[in-house]
Amino acid sequence: MSSTGLPQGAVPKLERPGPLRDRVYEALLELITTRALQPGRHLVESELAGHLGVSRQPVREALQRLSTEGWVDLRPAQGAFVHEPTEEEADQLLTVRSLLEAEAARLAAGHADRAGIEALEEILAKGLEAVAADDVDAAVALNARFHAKVMELSGNAVLAELGARVDRRVRWYYTPVARQRGERSWAEHRELIDAMAAHDAERATRLMRDHTEHTRRSYHAREDA
Repeated sequence: MSSTGLPQGAVPKLERPGPLRDRVYEALLELITTRALQPGRHLVESELAGHLGVSRQPVREALQRLSTEGWVDLRPAQGAFVHEPTEEEADQLLTVRSLLEAEAARLAAGHADRAGIEALEEILAKGLEAVAADDVDAAVALNARFHAKVMELSGNAVLAELGARVDRRVRWYYTPVARQRGERSWAEHRELIDAMAAHDAERATRLMRDHTEHTRRSYHAREDA
């Protein structure tokens, strides 16, 4: 990785306080999930340390943790590289995500109150603005917020926790197809909101299942697109 290889403004500021290794881990994970550091990218400790304004030790510790979690591959005599997800890995993750979110939509249709629906409406409006401005990073972040809110509205804390655990990997896979999905994705969000507002659990479940399946198919078809 060259010292000028990251997009301007891509490197997140390290928040204080907190253990430095944890803050470096979060910064690197954000760069990976937003694909500022692309899959297959060589991660040079000294250059990452320079970007983040830290010594090499917390970078080394963060890379070890990222390797354990499957975000980074450590290759003997070669160094660290951003993991390149296989089609099978993506398919498994996005399939699990579909199961979790379809259930969340079903429950949210029964639990969502007016305030919850209004919160979804607000995210929807901002998401459409991001798409119109071709702001992919904002659209991806808002998409994650929308789905996290549905999880919250489900009223099931365990389900919401599981959803949060897969959220970053979903963002990783969604980023390459965010522009392709564009307005269609947010039109599907609109339909979901309407179903939840009407407390139509069956329709909300079906719409969410279809919505997540469209994203899964888009990911697998991204190279052809």
